[in-house]
Amino acid sequence: MSTVNSDLAVTADGYATGLNQTEEKPFGDLDENWLHGWMFQDDGENQSEVAGISDAGAFIMGRNMFGPIRGGWDREWRGWWGPNPPFHGPVFVLTHHAHEPIEMEGGTTFHFVTDGIHSAMEAARAVAGARDIEVIGGPSTVNAYLTAGLIDELRLHVTPYIAGAGVRVFDGVPPQPLELTSLRQASRVTHLTYRPLGPQVGATPAG
Repeated sequence: MSTVNSDLAVTADGYATGLNQTEEKPFGDLDENWLHGWMFQDDGENQSEVAGISDAGAFIMGRNMFGPIRGGWDREWRGWWGPNPPFHGPVFVLTHHAHEPIEMEGGTTFHFVTDGIHSAMEAARAVAGARDIEVIGGPSTVNAYLTAGLIDELRLHVTPYIAGAGVRVFDGVPPQPLELTSLRQASRVTHLTYRPLGPQVGATPAG
């Protein structure tokens, strides 16, 4: 069975996205250079971590990560990434509003799942084959899969920045232990890899 991984860049105070998302600001008020600059500006220092994010047979993301449109699909939107997104495979987008699949260049197809996180996971497993599945974000989606005990490896890329507000990783996730399996410090980010050991018996979500 495929391994389910998740990667999130987070600030030092735990935020993975900001408030007030717009089409021009996919991460809202959070300074994206501080959140993701390590991916593009460090001369290959983080090459293995960046490659690991896209090395999957299928991807799952939340509606807010796909775009800023809320409610029904009232206009055409094909994602933040231009005509050739970096996924190059099937991407399952969690939403409450049905939408026909969108085929992009480079092998990426966005599929829209309206019946929950388990259905999206089943669809991802069906097409991933022996390759891994990546729960790509945003934080609310990762939190939902952590709560359900469906993530095998959680990779947090922690940046030296205090955001002060936004959406945190772990908000609403019930108490559960994490096993640290690797740690690597780079110039602009610290890479932490955890193996979630599952919610504790009788635990309830926080908040």
